[in-house]
Amino acid sequence: MNNKNKVPFFSSLQVKYALSYLVIFAVVLVLLNTYPLLASQDLLFASKRDSLKSQTAVMASALMELESLSAEQVARVMNMLDSMGLKRILVTDPAGLILYDSTRQPEEDQAPPEEDEYRYALYQEVVSALRGNDVFYSWYNHQVFTSTAAMPIVYRGMVIGAIYILEVDQAQGELLYSLQQNLRTISLVIALVTLIMSTFFSKMLTARIAALLRAIRIVGEGEYGHRLQPVGRDEMAELAGEFNQLTDRLQTTEEVRRRFVSDASHELKTPLASIRLLADSILQTDEMDPEMVRDFVGDIGSEAERLTRITEHLLALTRLDSLPAGEQHPVDVAEVAEKTVARLQPVADAAGVRVEKNWKTGCTILCTEDDLSQVCFNLVENAIKYNYSGGKVFVSVDRDGDQVLLEVGDTGVGIPEEDLPKVFNRFYRVDKARSRAAGGTGLGLSIVRDTVRRHGGWVTARPRSPEGSLFTAGFPRYVPEQGGKGEAQ
Repeated sequence: MNNKNKVPFFSSLQVKYALSYLVIFAVVLVLLNTYPLLASQDLLFASKRDSLKSQTAVMASALMELESLSAEQVARVMNMLDSMGLKRILVTDPAGLILYDSTRQPEEDQAPPEEDEYRYALYQEVVSALRGNDVFYSWYNHQVFTSTAAMPIVYRGMVIGAIYILEVDQAQGELLYSLQQNLRTISLVIALVTLIMSTFFSKMLTARIAALLRAIRIVGEGEYGHRLQPVGRDEMAELAGEFNQLTDRLQTTEEVRRRFVSDASHELKTPLASIRLLADSILQTDEMDPEMVRDFVGDIGSEAERLTRITEHLLALTRLDSLPAGEQHPVDVAEVAEKTVARLQPVADAAGVRVEKNWKTGCTILCTEDDLSQVCFNLVENAIKYNYSGGKVFVSVDRDGDQVLLEVGDTGVGIPEEDLPKVFNRFYRVDKARSRAAGGTGLGLSIVRDTVRRHGGWVTARPRSPEGSLFTAGFPRYVPEQGGKGEAQ
């Protein structure tokens, strides 16, 4: 591959496919690592809120039975209750003075009263609870869930204190952290597998595209025999099949072109060689009989006429291959055939051949008069040239359903059975010596076939019983419609 044709790395389809797969899975992995964790945290927060509020309500209900809160009474009630794994429990009076603290040792409860006067619970939760609100906070940090809850203690509609609880849940925190680590591990594994699979699938897909690109370049260099092997039944396999069909057509066209060039070169070389030989003979002979000079010059003229006919036929074939068909209009085949036979009548008289005609009316086709005239002229001229003196040529125009048939038969030399499929090939002649003697170029029937096909028709050649050949050209019949329009059937 040339450097100028090399695709940049990040512009290649393989990289684009791989990156597209990675981007998609990256989005999936981000969602996998965020949504489950957030959902789990919300679920645990909701569970702890319900649990702590329930515990706080139980403790507050037990303390509501007391008309007034004192340290001794509160301690006695709280000791009867199960702390249920709470880190700290505080009970305060309406002023926020701590009456009970689960973190203090029993001997610390005997501290002098003057020390307790300065032990106030200056927490936001306690302040909000003393105002009559239920409070709950929870947060997750350093693999630990920390939750707080506070609730007012109400007696006969009055707030007589508040209860505050603190829970530190390391087990749930470690469970959430373990889930997070497992998701990260799964994400890394998925990322690795995705990278490998995306590389594999992108390479597998682009490998077939690269093979097609290489095949196009190989065919572009002139190796029309190169083919792709379709794999699978997907669009790429279908594309490979279409490529093979295209190269088949290119190979066929190239073979026809080479054969045509070879044949044309050979056909042109023969009269040119004759002209050169005759001219050299005249130049190299000092004293040549004037009669002989006249014969040589006549032969040069004949070869020049032959070159002219070959050139005209080649130009006609080139026009048929490259130019679109002219504007079609309704043409009466019988009228064109009558004019063509009239033009060739002197040739037939000189060859001692009688032309018999049979026309049917209403044989109209969509064509150009020049093209149809050329078809008739070549078929009738061949029938006269390759006939015997005293022979006959039969020209007829007839209808067969939605077809108009132009038939030209003769009583001439005929065409061998094995040569019939080849007579329409360019430069093909059954009897080359006789064809050259008759002035044939081997292109007339090729012009007939290509011209008929341009107008949607067909042409065949077959032996005529008991002798000679029969050529049939068929065209779609033109049927006028009401209002002046018509169509070919």
